[in-house]
Order: sequence, then C-alpha cells, then structure tokens
Amino acid sequence: MKKIIFGILFVAAVVTFADKPNLIVILCDDMGYADVGFNGCKDIPTPNIDRIAKNGVQCTSGYVAYSVCGPSRAGLMTGRYEQRFGFERNPQYQPNDPNMGVPLSEHTLADVLKKAGYTSGAIGKWHLGAYPTLHPLNRGFDFFYGHLGGGHRYFPEELTIKRSEDATGETESYQTWILRNHEPDPPTQYLTDAFSDEAVGFVERSKDQPFFLYLAYNAPHNPLQATEKYLSRFKNIKNEKRRTYAAMVSAIDDGVGLLLNKLDELNLTDNTLIFFLSDNGGPETKNASDNGPLRGQKSDVWEGGFRVPYAVQWKGTLPAGAKYDEPVSSLDIFATIADLAQAPLDPQRPLDGVNLIPYLTGKEPGVPHEAIYLRKFDQGRYAVRHGDYKLVIPFSGGTAQLYNLEEDIGEEQDIASAHPEKMKELDQLRLKWDSQLIEPRFLGLTQSADWIKHHPPKKSDKPNAKSAKKASVAKWDWFAALDKNKDRGVTEDEWLEWSMKESKKKNRNTSEGQQKQYFASRDANGDGMITREELEASKRK
Repeated sequence: MKKIIFGILFVAAVVTFADKPNLIVILCDDMGYADVGFNGCKDIPTPNIDRIAKNGVQCTSGYVAYSVCGPSRAGLMTGRYEQRFGFERNPQYQPNDPNMGVPLSEHTLADVLKKAGYTSGAIGKWHLGAYPTLHPLNRGFDFFYGHLGGGHRYFPEELTIKRSEDATGETESYQTWILRNHEPDPPTQYLTDAFSDEAVGFVERSKDQPFFLYLAYNAPHNPLQATEKYLSRFKNIKNEKRRTYAAMVSAIDDGVGLLLNKLDELNLTDNTLIFFLSDNGGPETKNASDNGPLRGQKSDVWEGGFRVPYAVQWKGTLPAGAKYDEPVSSLDIFATIADLAQAPLDPQRPLDGVNLIPYLTGKEPGVPHEAIYLRKFDQGRYAVRHGDYKLVIPFSGGTAQLYNLEEDIGEEQDIASAHPEKMKELDQLRLKWDSQLIEPRFLGLTQSADWIKHHPPKKSDKPNAKSAKKASVAKWDWFAALDKNKDRGVTEDEWLEWSMKESKKKNRNTSEGQQKQYFASRDANGDGMITREELEASKRK
C-alpha cells in the first residue's frame, strides 16, 4: 500500500513540475526602439534576438514602467508601479545605505517563484540596491553573477577595484570586479561575453527543475566599449559611436543565440517562456541608439523614453511570427509567470500587470490595460496612454498635451484643443492613479549633495582636494558649484539645469537638445558624467 501511495505522489509531483514553464527575461540597457531587426533595424543584424519574435509575438506597443534604469527595473522585479513604494529615482551607489533600493516590504519575482518551487538566477546589472540586505541573494535569487550598480566598464583590465564595497560613488562602481554570489570574481572576459556564458551555465545546471533566469545585460549602456571581434562586423558604419554601439548590440545577439541554442539542446524550448526587452528608450545623443519614429529618448515622457523593443516566445503555446499592437507592459512579466506557476501572491500588494498569454493567443479579445502610466516626480512630468490617445505633461506646470498615437506615432500634432472631453477623461485617470502613489523614499543621483549632508564622511576619510593648488581650485569654482553631489563629476541633469539657466541669464540662444549633444561630446568615457579632467581635455583638443 505504501508503494502505491508513493507512486501516486511521485506522478502528481511530475505533473506539477511539467505544468510550470521556465522563465527567461532578457533585459538590455539603453537599447533604442529601432535597434533590433524585428523593429526594422537595417544596419545592425540581430538574427538571434529576432528568433524570439519569429518564434513568438512582437509587441509593437511594449512599455516599461519608467524611462530610466533603476525605477524601470524596480517595476519589472516587483510587478508593481515603483512609485507605489517610492523607488522613483535612479539610486546612488551607496553600499552603506539600506534605504537606497527596493524596500524589503516588497516581494521580488524571485521571492514569489521560490514559493512555487523555482530556482532563480540573476546575471548582469542589478541596480536595485547595494546594501547587503538588498543583494540579489537576499531578494529571492539562488545565484548571482553581476554588478550591483547602475553601469560597468566592459574590459577586464579596467576592473581594478576588487571589492564592491570599496567603491565610492558612481564612477568607481563601474570599475569593480564582478560578484559571483557574494565573492569578487577575477575579470577575464569582455563583460557581455561573460554574462552570456554564465547564463548558458545557469540553464545547464538548472535543467531538471523549474527555473527563472534574469539576464540583465548592462549593454549597450555607456561606456561605449567593444572588442575587435564585434567591431570588425561593422566596418561599413562610419560614425564611430554608432559603430561601437552596433558592436555592443551584436555581442548581446551572439549571447542570445548561445542561450536559445542551449534550450534547444536540452529540449527545454517548448517549456520556456522568454521575454526580450530594453529597460528604457535609447539615449540617442549619448550612445548613438535609434528610437526610430518615436519622439524623445531615455528619461523622457515621450514615446522614445519608455516604449521599447518587446518580444515574447513560448513555442507551441504562442503563435509564431505574430504581431500584437495593444499596449503591454514590463509589469506584465511578473503577473504572467506568477499566474502560470500558481505562485502565491500578497493581497496587500496587488500587481499592476496581467497574465499576457490569453491576450497574445487571442483567447482574450479585450485589451490588457485600461491605461499605461508614467510619472517623473522631480520634474513634474506625466504620461497616460489610454487606447490610441496619450496625454503628456512635459514639465512641471506645463500645459497638458494630447496625441493620437495611431495617427501620429511621433507625437508631432497636439490635438488637445480639439478633444477637450478626451483630455478630461485621461486627466481623471492620471489623477486617480497619482493619488495611489507616494513620494520618492530616497535621494537619487541628482540629490547626492543632500544625501552627503545627512551622511557626512568620517573624520578618517581623506579629503579629495587636499593636494589641489588654490589657484586651480578657484579657477574651477563654477564647476564645483555645479557638481551638486560633490563626486567630482557632473551628471547630464546637473549640466542641463545649469546650462539652460546660464543661457537664459546671459540671453544666449540654445536648446536642451544642443546641450545634451554638448554633454555627450565631453563625456569621454561614456559613464554619464563629465569630470573636470574631461572638460580640460576637450578644451585642449
């Protein structure tokens, strides 16, 4: 009798296992909407990324929850608009601040899937907190190979800081060794290749149980760096920045191919749900990405800020080579796999996404979302997409604008005056959603000066400017004042705020776009920050 019961239980366990698909999320960093083949890219072949769309569904109106890296990832990882829990700024790299990340009161996708019997691996960029309690292994993941901050350098010889906790500030965080779980791992490979190899290894080790792989490439985020192996493929691209960007995308595409081939080899393809997307729109002036017909770029509330390349594959379940035009969100990833895995959810923290499978298969004729929302608290910017219509408040106190994206994907014709009732409807949706949100819970990169004020350095810390000559310091007083976070570098937001104010004060004719281009041309190492040394070097040139 005992043997029969054991057999029945064993069969039941096997059936349960078979009903739970694996999940792979491939997230790129700062990739343009038009920089993949399935969205029409001509100069950068992406045959492996395109396999995902060819074997599944291309979502033409795929959105992320925010238009810059950290908050977008916080939304994806929790399945909830990150403004609900105060993650509305790009976090500083502060390994000693427990508040600088996703609060422990929120459940990550890995937390939830662990309860459903999944093993989870995070590979690549984290950017959800550098404090020990915020480390991926303390947020539900079983394996981590990556870096904790907002970006990284790619060549192993440039990773000169062994311990992540020894890095002070954003610039140094780009130079740390890569972490293997909690231990620093000696760098030996071009970083994108290393992440791809680790992803393949994780799938190989996890093939006998349901798994979740979060493969978050930091490419093609600045700095623009690629090996000759990839650069040599794009000799026809004359623009050096675009050529390097193309090479970085090509490295990702190779890695995606290795991963898809491994799934085929292990006969896991039909039982693996794959999402491919970018964390936000491409910052065209910084990395030469291309958002195609979309207006704006990373950080904007225009389509180019948060509408991204988005494809979903689940062979045998989703139709192959299909297009889906209704708006979908990165928030749907959590809801989709949680529903399929029958994972337990916290009723106190309802998800903002939905299970996309019934919509992508055509079984559900409705639309997944009443609206897609974006709020940028510090700038007072909003966007609400409802059907084909989109409301935009471009800056704090600005007049609300209205666009019909079906007829005007480039958001060129403001039709607000012709549709007052539609404006009212969308603004009421915005106000209702906004009333559910909270203010940012930590000080982001552009508020670093205030953070330092409340976290003064220890007396033992050596002042950076001790050896500087007084004359030289005086000469650069304007730059020191501009460097609000006192990390010896100026971010794009700091530069734009200062340059636009100075231009207005001195009656100079300039635009935000021109200043963004100027900033990008001076950001020699592509880390999103201008140092005094970089400005001096550009003047010498």
